[in-house]
Amino acid sequence: MKRSFLVFGALVSALAGLCLASPSPAAAAISVDITQGNIQPLPIAIPDFIALGSDNGTGARIAQVVRADLERSGLFRPLDPKSFVDRISDINTVPNFANWRVINAQGLVAGALTVQPDGRYRVDFRLWDVTNTSGGQSQMLGMRYDTQPENWRRIAHLISDAIYERITGEKGYFDTRVVFISESGPALRRVKRLAVMDQDGADPKFLTDGSYMVLTPRFNPTAQMIAYMSYIGGRPRVYLFDLETGRQEVLGNFPNMTFSPRFSPDGNRVALTLENGGNSDIWIMDLRNRAMARLTTDPGIDTAPSFSPDGKQIVFESDRGGSQQVYVMNVDGTGQRRISFGSGRHGTPVWSPRGDLIAFTKQDGGRFNIGVMRIDGQGERLLSTGWEDEGPTWAPNGRVLMYTRQAQGGAPAQIWSVDISGRNERRVQTPGSASDPAWSPLIQ
Repeated sequence: MKRSFLVFGALVSALAGLCLASPSPAAAAISVDITQGNIQPLPIAIPDFIALGSDNGTGARIAQVVRADLERSGLFRPLDPKSFVDRISDINTVPNFANWRVINAQGLVAGALTVQPDGRYRVDFRLWDVTNTSGGQSQMLGMRYDTQPENWRRIAHLISDAIYERITGEKGYFDTRVVFISESGPALRRVKRLAVMDQDGADPKFLTDGSYMVLTPRFNPTAQMIAYMSYIGGRPRVYLFDLETGRQEVLGNFPNMTFSPRFSPDGNRVALTLENGGNSDIWIMDLRNRAMARLTTDPGIDTAPSFSPDGKQIVFESDRGGSQQVYVMNVDGTGQRRISFGSGRHGTPVWSPRGDLIAFTKQDGGRFNIGVMRIDGQGERLLSTGWEDEGPTWAPNGRVLMYTRQAQGGAPAQIWSVDISGRNERRVQTPGSASDPAWSPLIQ
């Protein structure tokens, strides 16, 4: 299966004019406090991109995707285009900022899509600081992209990332994919297929046909490969799926169950759980030579490993202390120590890409919660609470989490997202029931 969303051609063949004008002191006035969630989102005007040539409405669609990306972040409030009292006719002309201030816009995105003679798209955009009243230059950012027409949606996500980073100072996360389990059929004959989609739920694709069960998919650092557990042939084992070729291969011919795989940050190793004689331990495999090393030997259940961003430590869950809790160890298995305490059970830990937090599922008082704690276990905060909220996965900038939510009474599973402030909880639209999301890194 060809992974067309990564076959970009010369996607960004020109980044002409990155920060074409150095931001003036006035431009620096536009900022977003990324620690405050959606308390005071930034009002920003994003008119439909000007169409230069026959673009079949793609310029308008690009603008709509950018609006939706920024609005979902909880940090921006795209203004309704019906409120605009001015229009952009030339993105190379400085706008009349007074006409945009009157609708309380603080930022303005002006874009144009040009259909070139060979059919390729050229997309230009500029980000302006509308709050500048000095009359000076207030362009914050200007960029250009060239691509094939089928990649227009990815261009929109790249524009969103650029705007997000320029205003917040943090990397964006919109040009990413999410692998997940698509579920269908009655509860006792559930069909679970491996699927992948854009982070906003768009462009979903099935990777397996549903003839066998799949669980716990995880991207590698290049977003080119997925590790997952499958029941192909009735045997639960870890497989690798190459998104470029569609090729699947079993990760080692083990006699017993293997599950909960996770790639190392360099992509050269996979940590996984190996069951033997009723006991589950964490092992690590070097993908270059398929050498295996055992990391845990406790008689309890050790599972769900996740690497730290520097690859030097692994967080995992274990019931060795009598209940399901979160532990940390060095990558060679030494220094194993418990970090979760207090009430309830803690599981499915995932290390933040920023390295500062560990996300987890907490079961306490009959409810499931998604929470975060510092890497020493201190500062626990719960971000969501539901009948069954579980299995967090981090956006590559470490500011947003996705997870599975299921309501009481056997309702279909859904994918939700929440930022680390806990104030911007949203459902991610998927085709039917969906569970077990895993976020890709930024696509290269």
